[in-house]
Amino acid sequence: MGIIMERILSEEERYIAAKKKVENIKGFYGNLVSYILVNAILIFINLYTSPQYLWFFWPLLWWGVGVIFHGLKVFEVFPGMGKEWEERKIQEFMEKEKENKNKWK
Repeated sequence: MGIIMERILSEEERYIAAKKKVENIKGFYGNLVSYILVNAILIFINLYTSPQYLWFFWPLLWWGVGVIFHGLKVFEVFPGMGKEWEERKIQEFMEKEKENKNKWK
């Protein structure tokens, strides 16, 4: 019975992890669509009101940098900072906390 429960929990954990990944991807695409729509509106406003000074480049640039980093994180382009790294860091901090509590007893 214990092995069966472990397998069920493992399936449930994988489902939760997959669901979270899908939500992250969905969030990225929402950010990307917002970036495109808002910047298209800003370009139109800029070119219509003051075409001699092109200020729309600034939000386009800096928000674009944010979108790029968001995509890199969501699609795990840099594997060194992925889930495994997070788990190692969590374990490391938990061990340090445990050592600090035991130090003063």
